[in-house]
Amino acid sequence: MRKHNWLALLSFLLLPLVLLASSSAFAQVTLPTVNLGFKTTDNPNEVVNAVKLILIMTVLTLAPAILIMMTGFTRIIIVLSFLRQAMGVQQMPPNQLLVGLSLFLTFFIMQPAFNEMNTNGIQPYIAGKISQDAAIEKTLAPLRKFMFTQTRDADLALFVKLSKIDKPKTRAEVPTMVLVPAFVVSELKTAFQIGFIIFLPFLVIDIVAASVLMAMGMMMLPPVVISLPFKIMLFVLVDGWGLLIGSMVKSFG
Repeated sequence: MRKHNWLALLSFLLLPLVLLASSSAFAQVTLPTVNLGFKTTDNPNEVVNAVKLILIMTVLTLAPAILIMMTGFTRIIIVLSFLRQAMGVQQMPPNQLLVGLSLFLTFFIMQPAFNEMNTNGIQPYIAGKISQDAAIEKTLAPLRKFMFTQTRDADLALFVKLSKIDKPKTRAEVPTMVLVPAFVVSELKTAFQIGFIIFLPFLVIDIVAASVLMAMGMMMLPPVVISLPFKIMLFVLVDGWGLLIGSMVKSFG
């Protein structure tokens, strides 16, 4: 009986699908066709458009690397990771939340540069007012300006020396392939400096908690069990998130 009941229930659930498949309305639904292939052409414009499409797809695949290496994302995510380690809260906030917060803070910080890139480079190129080379140059200009602002002269000089090129007389002569690694190294230095400052108050709380437990003879109790609630309370009372986010955003100014 139980087997027959399951068969009856399954038949009842499949009945609408059978009726829909056999209906004339379903037969009238047409799906778009997509054809992929190669063909010979005598029109140079078609070849150029195909090459442009390949270049655009290549840029899209490199978009995550561009976002990480040429914006403020690196500094933000490292500082937030240092904060979590200093507080000793393990996986709180989770990695997905830290990455999402870093991503939107990056968009917030880079919004003026992105608007300038869209206004001076992308939109004129779409409208056919400038060439592709001019569009690339005008699109990279705001990013280069941002990276030059955040890059230390010592790091830039190091990579200019390592690249074995002639010493640039102006910043406009510095190749982008030299500027990007110098910018990333400078961002790493800045992020570690901010991380060191973040660690100090939490380290003091850990030392005090360990000293108090040792004075009380409670050797077997881990100090982190006592210090963690105090670190969280201190961070909340001083509005730690507001101070940290505000300081990071201002550091890009």
